Amino acid sequence: MNKTYEPKSFESRIYASDMQKGYFHADAKSDKAPFTVMLPPPNITGQLHMGHALDQTFQDAIIRYKRMKGFEALWLPGVDHASIATEVKIVEKLKEEGTSKAELGREAFLERAYQWKEQYGGRIVEQMKQLGVSCDWDRMAFTMDERCSKAVKTVFVNLYNKGLIYKGDRIINWCPCCKTAISDAEVEYEQAHSHLWHIRYDLEDGTGSVTVATTRPETMLGDTAVAVHPSDKRYASFVGKNLILPLVGRKIPVVADPYVEKEFGTGAVKITPAHDPNDFEVGARHELPIVRVMDDAGVMNENAGAYCGLDRAAAREKIVADLKACGALVKIEDHLNNVGHCYRCHTVIEPIVSKQWFVKMKPLAAPAIQAVKTKKVTFSPKRFEKTYLHWMENIRDWCISRQLWWGHRIPVYYCDACGEMTASIDPVDRCPHCGGAVRQDEDVLDTWFSSALWPFSTLGWPENTEDLKKFYPTNVLVTAYDIITFWVSRMIFSGIEHMSEVPFSEVLIHGIVRDEQGRKMSKSLGNGVDPLEIIESYSADTLRFSLVHGIAAGGDIKYSTKKLDGYSNFMNKIWNAARFVLLNCEGVAVKPLSDVKLSLADKWILHGLNDTVSAVTKYMDKYEVGLAAAKLYDFTWSEFCDWYIELNKTELYGADEATRADRVSVLVHVLREILKMLHPITPFITSEIYDALPNKDAENIMIAPYPAPVKRPLKRFAEDMRAVMEVIRSVRALRTEMNVPQNKRTALFIKPATDKAALVKKTARYIEKLANGSSLTVVEKKPDGNMAALVTPVCEVYIPMGELVDTAAERKRLEKELATVESEIARAQGKLNNTGFTAKAPAKLIDEEKAKLKKYTDLKENILAKIADLG
Repeated sequence: MNKTYEPKSFESRIYASDMQKGYFHADAKSDKAPFTVMLPPPNITGQLHMGHALDQTFQDAIIRYKRMKGFEALWLPGVDHASIATEVKIVEKLKEEGTSKAELGREAFLERAYQWKEQYGGRIVEQMKQLGVSCDWDRMAFTMDERCSKAVKTVFVNLYNKGLIYKGDRIINWCPCCKTAISDAEVEYEQAHSHLWHIRYDLEDGTGSVTVATTRPETMLGDTAVAVHPSDKRYASFVGKNLILPLVGRKIPVVADPYVEKEFGTGAVKITPAHDPNDFEVGARHELPIVRVMDDAGVMNENAGAYCGLDRAAAREKIVADLKACGALVKIEDHLNNVGHCYRCHTVIEPIVSKQWFVKMKPLAAPAIQAVKTKKVTFSPKRFEKTYLHWMENIRDWCISRQLWWGHRIPVYYCDACGEMTASIDPVDRCPHCGGAVRQDEDVLDTWFSSALWPFSTLGWPENTEDLKKFYPTNVLVTAYDIITFWVSRMIFSGIEHMSEVPFSEVLIHGIVRDEQGRKMSKSLGNGVDPLEIIESYSADTLRFSLVHGIAAGGDIKYSTKKLDGYSNFMNKIWNAARFVLLNCEGVAVKPLSDVKLSLADKWILHGLNDTVSAVTKYMDKYEVGLAAAKLYDFTWSEFCDWYIELNKTELYGADEATRADRVSVLVHVLREILKMLHPITPFITSEIYDALPNKDAENIMIAPYPAPVKRPLKRFAEDMRAVMEVIRSVRALRTEMNVPQNKRTALFIKPATDKAALVKKTARYIEKLANGSSLTVVEKKPDGNMAALVTPVCEVYIPMGELVDTAAERKRLEKELATVESEIARAQGKLNNTGFTAKAPAKLIDEEKAKLKKYTDLKENILAKIADLG
């Protein structure tokens, strides 16, 4: 091993070696019990960010742990084609080149897309390897590879044939920038300060009017009715009559519908079926016409009359001005509104009626809801079940068609000759009904349609492959809470529908990585942290440990790079401890523990090791990686490095060959077990050190057996050792309190408690060395002279005051401190004796002064006692 911790010298070497030896590969023909995790596929447009690093560190820790526990562990990787994100990138590139998607044509555009995927799609995979993820790269999947594409087409055709996929005119979320439909889950809502415009609609017969309120006056041009509640007596005489639509002059009816909340606003609601999902349903019930007044770019169309050609923002401004001019604008109120935005480009979404492909969700959602309610699928933390159930119980049909070219093209063919429509897994050249020419649907499927099949499409479905039989259903899905609706819900209903079995039994939800102020990391805030820079500056192990140490399941992480030095110090601590152990192995025959004559310190550390193994195993079995990391940090740093190694230094130097062999053997054993427990979280440093150890229990730490608790009756001995350590801590605390230089040693006089003489005799060398003793003498009573005294359950400790401090200098320091304290006492007494203060000051302030007086009076007594001790 190198003298210093230099991760660049071994991290990439170890990763390449582990891959070459096939340690990441899972064998479908193995007799071992399977354990499967599916990597949430990152976009091919992506670069490794802190969210990926957290997500993948969690998964890697779990899969490495299960591998060491004897499972046939498969972690299947892949990347997502990311329809919208990728197409946007390519379109931007084409624009830079002075051309466009339309000029290229579909086939040439797709060729460019695949070239782009080959150029950039592997970038994030190589970055993941730098992090140390132990995915089975032999099974690398892509959502548009041949295997996944076949699964997508099979699912589409099966659902179509069952009547669960249909094409129809419905309100969808339309992005005027991306020029495609997006699903409800892809709409991000943001609060915006807007207005409520109150508009008067006059009755055709001139006998009255109705006032409606809207946040979107530009859509009024598409109104085809005004609705009131059937039981609202205010408008009973209005129902069935016609109103005149302001600015347009079109007659529109007043209809009665229970959708209207009569207590809200005026109790009358404008109905615009082409531009609002609720209005669309009302319109369907009353057979209202659908008037769409905007095109796909968010520009007013020919149905908008005089406003045709204006974009929606400009149209709003002009319509409001015209309503004011004609007297139809009653009032304007400030209003805080939830506005939907496209998750990809953040443009305001336009609800419009459009002919699209939909999945009928209610029949698919029902068994997926039951799967969670009956605990076939559990969420950890449990609170995220509510997010899932709320979404699924209120689900609407899923719009799955996208007006893009990059993606899975919808496998439906149209015959213009006979008008028939055919859904087919295999390409169709001629119409199966009339033999005429056919054309394929131009749209592609929502990216999440293929991602929903990820747990089984990647294992070879619809074929009944060996992988599918061995590794489905998977065990745990690790993901962030922000894609429960996008992805988790869809995988659950897809697994039940197509595999007749849930895709995983547990969903482990983690939070997102925020900056130290709790803000989401973003380019605009400039608060992002590049994980690759951390790996370069520190190490992959430091990054991994910093991400998971101590974090609670499901909670967001406030990440600060200030903590990195501390975690880097931990890696150095492990490295230096390992070097100490290995240096002491030279010329020593390391023995199994069964052949070792254990010291009291050995028994204490082995008891602590056993407790740590039990705790860490319990945490890892529950996927509490953060708590496991915290437990290992404390045991490794405090107990093994700071105590056990230091205790052993008293025995190793000058010891006989047998004693030295015993101490070194236990050191090697404990270090090896620590390394194996740490390995799932910090794979590189543990592998490098493990390879250098004598008495390894496997050719590689990745396949070494995970530590198991061993029943040893050591508790009594551990308690004795802890009591002795408390003696040492007490002496150290006294020295710190008296400002004794760390390198100054003093004589120690020990008077054992009645039943502790044997323990003191056995551990005298530990106390002398670690309590900075120049000598240690066991006495039956307090020695003569001026002594500092400590009392512990094990013994009384006496230290000559003259050796602890320079008596004259200490007296001078204490007298100066006494003068300051007496000044504070006089000040507090003066205030409290002042009737002007006690009569007028608040009770809280008087209590504070009384507390200060007591504090300084106690401090004075303490200082006087110390002065007296100086003699």
